[in-house]
Amino acid sequence: MEFSDRVLKCIDCGAEFVFTAGEQLFFYDKQFKNDPKHCKQCKAKRASGSRVRTETRTSCSQCGEETTVPFKPTQGRPVLCRSCFQKQLGQPKPAPDPKSPVIKSPVINAPEINAPEIKAGETETPHTKTPDQEASAIATDPEAIAEPR
Repeated sequence: MEFSDRVLKCIDCGAEFVFTAGEQLFFYDKQFKNDPKHCKQCKAKRASGSRVRTETRTSCSQCGEETTVPFKPTQGRPVLCRSCFQKQLGQPKPAPDPKSPVIKSPVINAPEINAPEIKAGETETPHTKTPDQEASAIATDPEAIAEPR
């Protein structure tokens, strides 16, 4: 397969960059399905970790203090400021409410299974037989050979 240089557009900055034949061959050898979407400068910027984290201003659910959090709060979930969050980490989890119903799993009376004991250094043998083992078992088992009627 022959490759030729192609001009692509960066989705971050909009600049055009060359997707060389050598890079295309590399992508082909690695079985990458998608063309690159970022120019070398934007790719380097993303790799250096200089991403901007969005901060959302909100009030703490416990103390009411104005705070910022690195995520977008969802409705119905409490949002804590740093000090309330640290306090909550130090507290043990509350015991379950004794009035709330406890779901217990049913006990099934199953017969005990007598499995062969495996000694140290031994491995368990598989329960399936190879076709040769099956043929050998049939040939040596008199009940496995049926009498013609």
